[in-house]
Amino acid sequence: MTQDHPIAQLQEKKSYGKFKDIEVWPGRPYPLGATWSPAGVNFAIFSEHATQIDLCLYRRESPNVEAYRIQLMEQTDQVWHCFIPHLETGWRYGYRAHGEWNPQVGNLFNPNKLLIDPYTKAIDGTIEWNPAVFPYPIHDSDPKRYLQMDTSDSGPFLTKGVVIDTTYDWEGDTLLETPMHATVIYEMHVKGLTQQHPDVPEELRGTYAGLAHPVIIDYLKDLGVTAVELMPVHHFVQDSHLVEKGLRNYWGYNSQSFLAPHADYAAAGKAGEQVNEFKDMVKALHKAGLEVILDVVYNHTAEGNHFGPMIGMKGLDNQAYYRLVEDNKEFYMDYTGTGNTVNMVHIRPLQLVMDSLRYWVTEMHVDGFRFDLASALARGLYEVGKLSTFLDTIHQDPIISQVKLIAEPWDVGPGGYQVGGFPVLWSEWNGKYRDSVREFWKGDAKGVADLAYRLTGSSDLYELSGRRPMASINFVTAHDGFTLKDLYSYNEKHNEANGEENRDGESHNHSWNCGVEGPTDNPEIQQLRLRMQRNQLATLFLSQGVPMLSMGDEYGRTQNGNNNAYCQDNEISWFNWDWTDEQKAMHNFTRTLIELRRDNFVFHRRRFFNGRKVEEKSLGDILWLNPTGHEMTDENWSDTNQRSLGMILNGEGMDEYDERGRRIKDDIFLMILNGYWEGVEFTLPGVKEFTRWELLLDTHSSEVPVEQLYLADEKFLLGSRSMYLFRLKLRSANRTAEGKRKVTIVDQVRKLLQMIQE
Repeated sequence: MTQDHPIAQLQEKKSYGKFKDIEVWPGRPYPLGATWSPAGVNFAIFSEHATQIDLCLYRRESPNVEAYRIQLMEQTDQVWHCFIPHLETGWRYGYRAHGEWNPQVGNLFNPNKLLIDPYTKAIDGTIEWNPAVFPYPIHDSDPKRYLQMDTSDSGPFLTKGVVIDTTYDWEGDTLLETPMHATVIYEMHVKGLTQQHPDVPEELRGTYAGLAHPVIIDYLKDLGVTAVELMPVHHFVQDSHLVEKGLRNYWGYNSQSFLAPHADYAAAGKAGEQVNEFKDMVKALHKAGLEVILDVVYNHTAEGNHFGPMIGMKGLDNQAYYRLVEDNKEFYMDYTGTGNTVNMVHIRPLQLVMDSLRYWVTEMHVDGFRFDLASALARGLYEVGKLSTFLDTIHQDPIISQVKLIAEPWDVGPGGYQVGGFPVLWSEWNGKYRDSVREFWKGDAKGVADLAYRLTGSSDLYELSGRRPMASINFVTAHDGFTLKDLYSYNEKHNEANGEENRDGESHNHSWNCGVEGPTDNPEIQQLRLRMQRNQLATLFLSQGVPMLSMGDEYGRTQNGNNNAYCQDNEISWFNWDWTDEQKAMHNFTRTLIELRRDNFVFHRRRFFNGRKVEEKSLGDILWLNPTGHEMTDENWSDTNQRSLGMILNGEGMDEYDERGRRIKDDIFLMILNGYWEGVEFTLPGVKEFTRWELLLDTHSSEVPVEQLYLADEKFLLGSRSMYLFRLKLRSANRTAEGKRKVTIVDQVRKLLQMIQE
């Protein structure tokens, strides 16, 4: 193929066959996208309302110069298609769609604009924000300028799809299928984690290959997490308004292509090499026992509202791909806060999302998904519904239904806050957990009743619908908001670096600066801040449900008070590997917590506590205590000033079984949380002459306790704003000469219970 000329005009006389140095055959309508084989490439693209679709091809060496424009003469079931024999991988491509330009009825067909295939599996190039990328004259002063068609060619300024060979040697790799109840999630950013690591080669920093580097994998394994949740890696767009300010979209919640890995995270190249580099990363993480969960953004695209650019779906079929205002279709329904909402009520956008999900599981081997603003996807014509087409389709899919499915259960539309509202199979980011735990440790007068639900897996949200504690993804911080360190260093957000005069970001954070806004040299405040971080970490990892740790909280990462660092692709957001002694101690504390959780089944149960006896002579599996060492009363539960709470977790009384049906037993633990700003005396329960409590955790100190034993039925002084974990330990004197227990653990706790009830 050597000649550069469009052949669409020739096709008006002859539909198929040889056109000088290129051939065009009818091809097939499925699969959608550009599908390469040794025989050639099949191109297939959906458009319901277009009157003509042109395929534009670009050579590898000149990706901004259109080499061929081919009219797709075949349409089957609203899919336009053709086959080009002998076409090799590496060719760039896009489409142009003809049809009605009438924004007031939702039609925006403009053949002057190159369009990215929604099914492309690789993207080459970066959008140059030339006015031609917009479908209307953006510099026109008319407020209704979006109704006018712009006729300039956007082809030279737009990214292109790449024809790739998808074959890959996985060397026997399969999904890990770590049980959800045993999962510990690490929410992280591909670039942010690796960009500053001194032992990652400079050319690999910030890339998929950098994340797969042994030094990074060793770090994750040593920390103890079981899964990495990658912030968006679908190819996304650098927003024009950020580029104008000299900023970048760091988070990536601005998707352009649902099947293509983000090209800027590839060290190997952007002509399709990023696909294999991503697969290499997944394979390396799997070999280390680490699952890969993707944070996916299917609810909107980078094309924005009626003033946004024309990149792909908007020009291919605006009415089909997006939710439009019913009586005023020049405007978009915006349930996402980004300008548009993908139309999941229409079969073809739904198919695109489902095909994308299957592709990432079957071809890229990812282990699960976290769905950004999942309520927007689950909306029917208006409201969020469990029986939406999207949820029904996922539940019947034999592939997607078997991986980890995590919803961010809210959007910005009416009725969008759906925590607890998703069906069986789904886990959810539990925003109520975050708020309740933050409020308790901040000292808000809310009592401990709601906290008790959150500590035990939020049965009030999930149990009645047949779900289990693993439905609750517990988190205290995430990418969106303060880091854990900043949560206790700032009362107010400090987002001036974003260039929006500090108007952006959430203002209601349940944060507390511990007395001084920002950095301080006051040693008492410094120690208090460290203790508050330890409290939150200990609560997170010892709660029932699935803990999610935000990148860097394990050592105390700061964003200097910025709680909306979406555009800070710099040291503000990146992981800092140069730690102080205090940060090293915090990291060691976090590792200890994760290890404690992993080694004791009672902290990651599959079923909710029930308080019932498993056998006639046994105890229930949980017991709540007030500081006197007695069982919590109704008055205690309703007291909004109650700020201390004890809970006995009876590992001997669990109604839990392993994969072979054998009863699982664990130790008996006592966990005490003191949210008071002063110390509190707490009577340790038990039989004094036999019972000893071994202190395993004390957040009042940065040191991990070593073999400290305390007598039962004696007062233990809880430090202000601290958390403690004890394990029941028997005295050696509680044994006969033959080594048998005089008082068994169960009998001991039964006596303990009798004392409490008396």
